[in-house]
Amino acid sequence: MVLALALIAVAAAAVVGLLVLQLGLIRVFSSAPRLAAREPAAAALPTSLSVVIPAYNEAANIAACLTSVLANQPPCSDWQVVVVNDGSTDATAALALEAAARSPAAARFSLLQAGPRPSGERWVGKNWACTRASETLASEWLLFVDADVRLQPDAVQRALAQAIADQADLLSLAPRLGCACLAEWMVQPIMASLLGLGFPIEAANDPADPTAFAAGPFMLFRRLSYERIGGHRALAAEVVEDLALARQIKQSGLRLSYRLGLDAVDLQMYPNLAALWEGWTKNWFLGLDADVAKALAASSAVVVMFSGPWLVAPAAAVSLVLAPDQPALDGAALLLSLIGVAQQALLRLWSRREFQVPMHWWWLMGLGGLLVGAIGPTSTWRSLTGRGWTWKGRPLA
Repeated sequence: MVLALALIAVAAAAVVGLLVLQLGLIRVFSSAPRLAAREPAAAALPTSLSVVIPAYNEAANIAACLTSVLANQPPCSDWQVVVVNDGSTDATAALALEAAARSPAAARFSLLQAGPRPSGERWVGKNWACTRASETLASEWLLFVDADVRLQPDAVQRALAQAIADQADLLSLAPRLGCACLAEWMVQPIMASLLGLGFPIEAANDPADPTAFAAGPFMLFRRLSYERIGGHRALAAEVVEDLALARQIKQSGLRLSYRLGLDAVDLQMYPNLAALWEGWTKNWFLGLDADVAKALAASSAVVVMFSGPWLVAPAAAVSLVLAPDQPALDGAALLLSLIGVAQQALLRLWSRREFQVPMHWWWLMGLGGLLVGAIGPTSTWRSLTGRGWTWKGRPLA
């Protein structure tokens, strides 16, 4: 009986958790501000803008990213695209040059070598590459785009118009997450759901609220405001630099605009399980405010919600056969677990309708939950000790 009650408790917790998640996502996305559509007769704005793509060993991504950026409609009268090669040891630079040469907008492109990082200083992630670009360029607007991003042809134009309309000092767009490998199909839909529910969109857009949030793959700054907060140079040692920059903007009394850009910006983050593991163990702990309790509780909750139903269902079914003296309890556990599985399918159906995310491998979300459950404590350990805490092989500690 004790086992049956435990199974019921886990399955019931999963059902309640998934229901809260589903209702929360519906509420958040029904009221979330979205990037405005482009005006059909919109003219190029009388300003200047530089698109900066920091790149370290991005041979697999840089050509597609750069091609999509250069294919954008002119957002303003003076704009350019800069790839910053941050000491890549692969063919990133050569592939960027080849991709630019094939583009009709090749004249707008330039390649900048970031050079060695200052000795005796701690620089992590893309902060050095972004700093080198920002201190070289003189445009009124700076748009930082990650190499694993793909932009729709009107994305930059719409973003710049939106930033000006919002009187924003920083406009950041939440991208649509894509999946390319089995590991991503297992984990990314779960992460997208958690991030979607956790997005403090209303608070982030409220100037009176200190809450700040931004999505690092797409951040558009008014240059004067970027310089006022010290840019990436002031946050050289910050691993989660997007949140740090957003906080600096709001703490300085500047305007932050955070919107959904799901129809303008696509993001495919990880090519394989190893990259996914490195990436999420880098960010999970810090993304949860570097709070041990939060990091561990969140990963445990994911295990219960997404793995729990898949584990309880076979356990309850076996118990029904081997211990037929408690059919009501085992039947309740089985029923609740099947409801949990159905809720996961409904969650993916909702994602397909809202974001055009296919249903591929949805039934592996149980394994994805276990993987996230392992990411939480691993990220906590690596972040606190510095052991194995890397990004693309570069140490972060």
